[in-house]
Amino acid sequence: MKANIIDLTGKANGQIDLPAVFEEEYRPDIIKRAVLSAQANRLQAYGPHFYAGMNTSAQSWGPGHGVSRVLRLKNGRKAAGVPMAVGGRRSHAPQPNADHSEKINKKERRKAIRSAIAATASQGLVQARGHRFAGELPFVAKNDLESVSKTAEVIKFLEAAGLWNDVQRAKDGRHIRAGKGKLRGRKYRGRKSLLIVAGDDKGLGKAARNLPGVDFVTVEKLNAELLAPGTKAGRLTVWTESSLEKLAKKAQAEAVQ
Repeated sequence: MKANIIDLTGKANGQIDLPAVFEEEYRPDIIKRAVLSAQANRLQAYGPHFYAGMNTSAQSWGPGHGVSRVLRLKNGRKAAGVPMAVGGRRSHAPQPNADHSEKINKKERRKAIRSAIAATASQGLVQARGHRFAGELPFVAKNDLESVSKTAEVIKFLEAAGLWNDVQRAKDGRHIRAGKGKLRGRKYRGRKSLLIVAGDDKGLGKAARNLPGVDFVTVEKLNAELLAPGTKAGRLTVWTESSLEKLAKKAQAEAVQ
């Protein structure tokens, strides 16, 4: 299986043999497990203080008063310290020591990454995610792309390669989040655009990080969540020559283990 190599001007400049990982079978079930596992393991513990809602001197009146025996404030009859009272404790509050992590077997996780990598070369899966592009998949760029250090140069390359429309789609899709999250430091939601995978970060990561929806990663840090955001595989991906070489070596090393 071969792919065309494009230079910084967007023109084809030779071909490259794709690693065998691009022929991996498509397993959306395992990809979903790996992504949900990564998201669950990233959750931060939360919950109220142990005595929340109980810091009161309220006491029950006891029997014989014709009212319920709930705790009541000393200077009145208002209830306090019970779930049904305003400002009282919660019945079943979230526990800060709860374990929300999800385990996944090492072989399953690696299988998910390989399957998600292969999905980046599928025309149907990439289009099903809503990506806009012109050209054949997968997109493989020359190693010169890794040395690009200015955002303007990255934009120029994406326009020449027929990928800029997808970045524009992500920019136009930015909208205000529904619900209380908009009050908690995450007012806007945006779409995911293309993923750039390089062998080494020689400045490209800093140059591409400010583009809407664009993510940058080296081969060593590649994971299922980056390749399949929202558990949906088929992300539009740009590979460099060195990233494919390292990917092949990594796959061989994992096969030996």
